[in-house]
Amino acid sequence: MEYELIDFKIRGDERGSLVALEGNGDIPFEIKRVYYIFNTAQNVVRGCHSHRKLEQIIFCPHGSCDFILDDGKERITIRLDKPYQGLHIKNSIWREFTNFSDGCVVMVLASEHYDEADYIRDYQTFKKEVHHD
Repeated sequence: MEYELIDFKIRGDERGSLVALEGNGDIPFEIKRVYYIFNTAQNVVRGCHSHRKLEQIIFCPHGSCDFILDDGKERITIRLDKPYQGLHIKNSIWREFTNFSDGCVVMVLASEHYDEADYIRDYQTFKKEVHHD
C-alpha cells in the first residue's frame, strides 16, 4: 500500500516549537491546495473516497484522529496524534477518517487543485478501477 508516515523537522527553543513545511522539499510534491477540517464530532466518518491522481500529506496540528487506508486488498488504521508527523497518501487508496479527539484539526496538503473528476466516491467503483475487477 502506497503510504508513508513522515516526521517533520521541529525547530524550537524555550519559547516553543515550530514546524515549517516547503513543497518539493519537506513535502514530496508541489503544494497546490491546502484545507483543514475542524469541529468534527468524535464518531463521524469523513473521507470515504479515493483519488485517481492526487497525493496528500495529512496531519493533525491539534488533537488526533484515526485514518483507515484501504488499497482494495488490505485495510489498515493509522492514528495521527503528533503535530509534527504527516501521513503521505498516494493516489488509488481509499481513505476514511474517524475517532476525532475534542478540538481536533486535520490539515491536508494536496498535490493538485480541486477536481471532482479525480474523486472515486463509490467503494465498488474504486475496487473495479484500481484492480480492474
